[in-house]
Amino acid sequence: MELHNYSSPHLSPQGGVTVMMSRVLIALLPGIACAVWVFGWGILVNCLLASLAAIAAEAGMLALRQRPVVATLYDGSALVTGVLLALALPPLSPWWIPVIGSLFAIVVAKQLYGGLGYNPFNPAMAGYVVLLISFPLELGRWSPPFEPQGLLDTLTLVFTGALPAGATLDGLTMATPLDAVKTQLGLNVTLSELAGHGLFGHFGSRGWEWINLGYLIGGLWLLRVKVIQWQIPVATLAGLSSMALVFYAVNPDTSTSPAFQLFSGAAMLGAFFIATDPVSACTTPRGRLIYGAGIGMLTYLIRTWGGYPDGMAFAVLLMNMAAPTLDHYTQPRVFGQPGG
Repeated sequence: MELHNYSSPHLSPQGGVTVMMSRVLIALLPGIACAVWVFGWGILVNCLLASLAAIAAEAGMLALRQRPVVATLYDGSALVTGVLLALALPPLSPWWIPVIGSLFAIVVAKQLYGGLGYNPFNPAMAGYVVLLISFPLELGRWSPPFEPQGLLDTLTLVFTGALPAGATLDGLTMATPLDAVKTQLGLNVTLSELAGHGLFGHFGSRGWEWINLGYLIGGLWLLRVKVIQWQIPVATLAGLSSMALVFYAVNPDTSTSPAFQLFSGAAMLGAFFIATDPVSACTTPRGRLIYGAGIGMLTYLIRTWGGYPDGMAFAVLLMNMAAPTLDHYTQPRVFGQPGG
């Protein structure tokens, strides 16, 4: 019998970009399901529009750059970008909002830098920030929790702007709890006075607490299957909650609790799915801890004193800029070298 001695490596690869992106999409499902339960069909409409626009933009740019189109699209990174962007948008956004955001995310924030692996900023958050700065009115109109519109009314409003009979836009939309609390605190209204306004749930903001719990479940599964490392999400949540704890301990009537901060807005989505982007985040263990802690603290600072109610996107982009420097100064010692 003839034996063949094949060259190493002898272990077949267990991962890859396609597998990683597929697992990210699977992990997003609990959060998406909770978001649809809380806000209705608009979440899925946003996901569909943003995903199609992202895939089309990726295909068009790859064709212009004379790169393989089908093989690159198969990695799923454009789809993940579209979905992450869509989940940050109000559920009744006009159809052109997710389309423009996805086009910017893929064309400018990703492909113009060279494609996957070369983008210095998280594409989904770059697209979201451009939308937030350019169209603040549209991005501030969130549906009231647990008052979803029917599918037909949602499609009509998204694609034509026509409201259901007898309805007004102000009646169908509202500010997020983070935004409402921030505004009222700026008017010297205390948190105890806001207790009966329907902004607070059992342990976070009303409605959002369940969405964040869904993303937490999906994020823990990503840790379990080793798609992401623990340092960034743990440090992000620790940075956010520690800042909240300090100010809450000083004056609980003017500062929200750590639980409210962790289970409101995009806290869990950002910590597990956005901050952990393997391209734009830090790669060294110590660098990841500093990077994540910076995102958490910046998020709290922007939420509390900045001009926007949820600072996760800005915090991620700011720390994206710091990631190369953090990696440079946190390189682990080489084994066998002095001090190693």
